[in-house]
Amino acid sequence: MVSSVLSVASHSASLPLLETTIKGKSKFGINGLRFSKLIQSSGRISMVATVNVSRFEGIPMAPADPILGVSEAFRADTSDAKLNLGVGAYRTEELQPYVLNVVKKAENLMLERGENKEYLPIEGLAAFNKATAELLLGADNPAIKQQRVATVQGLSGTGSLRLGAAFIERYFPEAKVLISNPTWGNHKNIFNDARVPWSEYRYYDPKTVGLDFEGMLEDIKSAPEGTFVLLHGCAHNPTGIDPTPEQWEKIADVIQQKNHFPFFDVAYQGFASGSLDEDAASVRLFVSRGMEVFVAQSYSKNLGLYAERVGAINVISSSPESAVRVKSQLKRLARPMYSNPPVHGARIVANIVGDPTLFGEWKAEMEMMAGRIKTVRQALYDSISSKDKSGKDWSFILKQIGMFSFTGLNKNQSDNMTNKWHIYMTKDGRISLAGLSLAKSEYLADAIIDSYHNVS
Repeated sequence: MVSSVLSVASHSASLPLLETTIKGKSKFGINGLRFSKLIQSSGRISMVATVNVSRFEGIPMAPADPILGVSEAFRADTSDAKLNLGVGAYRTEELQPYVLNVVKKAENLMLERGENKEYLPIEGLAAFNKATAELLLGADNPAIKQQRVATVQGLSGTGSLRLGAAFIERYFPEAKVLISNPTWGNHKNIFNDARVPWSEYRYYDPKTVGLDFEGMLEDIKSAPEGTFVLLHGCAHNPTGIDPTPEQWEKIADVIQQKNHFPFFDVAYQGFASGSLDEDAASVRLFVSRGMEVFVAQSYSKNLGLYAERVGAINVISSSPESAVRVKSQLKRLARPMYSNPPVHGARIVANIVGDPTLFGEWKAEMEMMAGRIKTVRQALYDSISSKDKSGKDWSFILKQIGMFSFTGLNKNQSDNMTNKWHIYMTKDGRISLAGLSLAKSEYLADAIIDSYHNVS
């Protein structure tokens, strides 16, 4: 509250009107001011005005989230042709959200058992932590058998990355993180908020719409020893471009030679290729070489548990003793952040992975979802290739993997996709094929061809 005194001259013609207006009132408003006192002295009237000025006046408006803001704009569009390819969430052929049948069965089991809602320990549900580490590394992995894996349940992939970033900031204060260019839009936010400095390594080659492998290796080599290198385990977001198995070997060589820390973000295990083991091959390669590795996991995509916020941070250490200490400090960091994680999604994962029948059903549903995305990817390529007579090579669409395709469209071209064609996507040219149907693939092809050739 800010108070100020306003003086009004008492002229014989105006004073009666003023007195009549405020007579019998303790407060009076003019032009947004509240007058709390009326003082008459020496023929003048002074009014003490209380002005509502918030102490938050200096807080600027935050920009819309570049990914979630796409959905807000999509909902406001009234066109029947509109298409939301911005957010990475799976949709059916009818473009509706999909709850996996195996998830419904796991939830029914939970209801039948009458499980309670008591607090979990700081590290999360023990059955979930066991299941998620085994799913990531393989149940027979020596690191698990030798108790060298510290696993703490986190708030999906984002929360697990944030917990890992806090660990880096506290126990490796001189270290920096190397992030691919481009990367998922939230990676930089996470490390910024954890006050961990980062820089970028080359990844995407716009000339080939493919991997700049030599540039990537060169940048990792030139990073200071002990740098944390953030790697996408599979289905790189936003490009959909993954290294080949042979390229992963060379990446591991360089990271090992430079004594770097590999930090994997695994958000799509089983959802990229349809195989849990194939999609975890990059992580398992690094662990098999005896490297100490950080891995953040998420179950948003592969189990469709977007709103349950279930994931984990895993640290594979060189000894069981150090793994115990690492886990203790991860718990110490988690306690003031969010105290302990939610139980519902963790129980779903534990019930599915721990039951051979449900686990088999999950793998079949994952293959179905991954298969549908591969089908619309092929349909989009076929439509563009048949319609575009310019000779441009669109084969990169088929070489990419997972739910995203990096179209190569620039910001102006992406704006044209939205403004003219009502197709909502991120401004870097990324589209989510999980939000595309076969029925809409030809329409999308027309929009991409128009935007690419007619907008600079």
